[in-house]
Amino acid sequence: MYLGETVTTVGFWVGTLLPFVYVPVFLTGLNSTTRLGIFFALVAFNVLALVVGHDYQGSQPQ
Repeated sequence: MYLGETVTTVGFWVGTLLPFVYVPVFLTGLNSTTRLGIFFALVAFNVLALVVGHDYQGSQPQ
């Protein structure tokens, strides 16, 4: 497996599983600027991971 394929695979899986991290953030509330910043950082990281993992071969229909 090449480095590019590894990065794409990791990006795909991080982008797929990261939304589960949103749940505790929502349950604790977004009532401070710190938590709101954490939420926006998670969303930005999730978008970046989805862009990097977009070409993952395991997600393509055969």
